[in-house]
Amino acid sequence: MSIQKKVKFAIVGYGHIGKKHGQLITNHSNAELVAVVDPLLDISIQGDVSYYTNIADLLYQHSDLDVINICSPNGFHAEQAIACLKTGKNVVIEKPIALSYLDAQLIKNAAIEQGKYVFPVVQNRYSTNVRWLKDIVSRNSLGDIFTVQLNCFWNRDDRYYTKGGWHGTLALDGGPLYTQFSHFIDVLLWIFGDIKTTYTRFSNYNHQNTTEFEDSGTILFDLINGGNGNINYSTSIFKSNFESSITVIAEKGTIKIGGQYMNSIDYCNAESIELPSLTEMPIENNYGLYQGSAANHHHLIDNVINVINGMDEQHVALIDGLRVVDAIEKIYAFRNMPNQKFYNRMNNLVNS
Repeated sequence: MSIQKKVKFAIVGYGHIGKKHGQLITNHSNAELVAVVDPLLDISIQGDVSYYTNIADLLYQHSDLDVINICSPNGFHAEQAIACLKTGKNVVIEKPIALSYLDAQLIKNAAIEQGKYVFPVVQNRYSTNVRWLKDIVSRNSLGDIFTVQLNCFWNRDDRYYTKGGWHGTLALDGGPLYTQFSHFIDVLLWIFGDIKTTYTRFSNYNHQNTTEFEDSGTILFDLINGGNGNINYSTSIFKSNFESSITVIAEKGTIKIGGQYMNSIDYCNAESIELPSLTEMPIENNYGLYQGSAANHHHLIDNVINVINGMDEQHVALIDGLRVVDAIEKIYAFRNMPNQKFYNRMNNLVNS
């Protein structure tokens, strides 16, 4: 059995999710947290860890780094990832990898030029229920897919959108589909393939004074591989997260994975399909006043370390991160397309 080297990490952005990365790296036997970059230095990290307020100083001082984890606000991801790649570092990028498909492509170009890995963070793929559904669809056990419904209903209120923070801004946040629900759009694309948006409708119910974008929406789409579906989302749910679910209606069965984080199987009526054996306790990322998605980041860190040591293949490819950004960008842009304007006029006539 070959001996793995300790992989040297740095973290850019040491907020809630950055601290999660730091904890997992510090506790891993084959990893070492070397440095943290954040404009507001946090001296609560234990051990021999260097602190910087900018990436330039980090890259100058630590040429021996193997991986840099980008955990900063969304709007900084692309610029920071490209800077790290251009100095020959592998990068982990929290969701979303960028706020535009053009920026995501620039990340891809830098990775190819330098021959380095980019690991998008989409930890929901490691959920037992999600992997079970992926396997069923991949084996065509459900036959033709008729329709797929993705529901994402969470709470984000004034505890989250604090005045002066980056949450709620178009430039750094981008909107709920990027910040809260890109994980679940990744699940949709991973299992069922690419989508083509056909209709969107957006509303802002609770956040008119706190965000630069709508908090709720409905999206209709066609599946490129056949069938259609819809996405319903909102961050206006009262007090706490309600549901993240995916329902599949197909030729040979109907399945719904539900719960707050797709952590339960709410319905399964299908031919010759066995329910998965749940070997995990669903745990959300708890940020105190609010909760995030499933806490499966340890699987990602394991994969990064094993890939760097040549002992495993990359579980999530960079192209998967690009597909998510591309899908979300097209959904948000669809409000300005001619077909959407026609639908809006029809809705106004019906409701007038």
